Amino acid sequence: MKRLTLILSLLAALGLGACDKPTVINVPAQAPVPGPAGPKGATGETGSTGYTGSTGATGETGIQGSTGATGDTGNTGPTGKPGPGSTVIVVPPPAAPAR
Repeated sequence: MKRLTLILSLLAALGLGACDKPTVINVPAQAPVPGPAGPKGATGETGSTGYTGSTGATGETGIQGSTGATGDTGNTGPTGKPGPGSTVIVVPPPAAPAR
């Protein structure tokens, strides 16, 4: 009985394995890898200079403006009171004695 179970399980495994369809995987093509750089080419010629436009005319000098008006004279302050009429004489202090 053990051999019959073993044989049936092997047949089932083979039967199921035969039905399996292989999966096809499309691998995208890889971009080509550039090879080593070649020698440097010759230097190109210098291009011609472009057209320079003409210079414009100089403008005229403007007119000078008129002089401004002179301002008014300020008010005169009040006159001071007359003094008491006596003269004050300031006498300097005596010099310090020599030592």
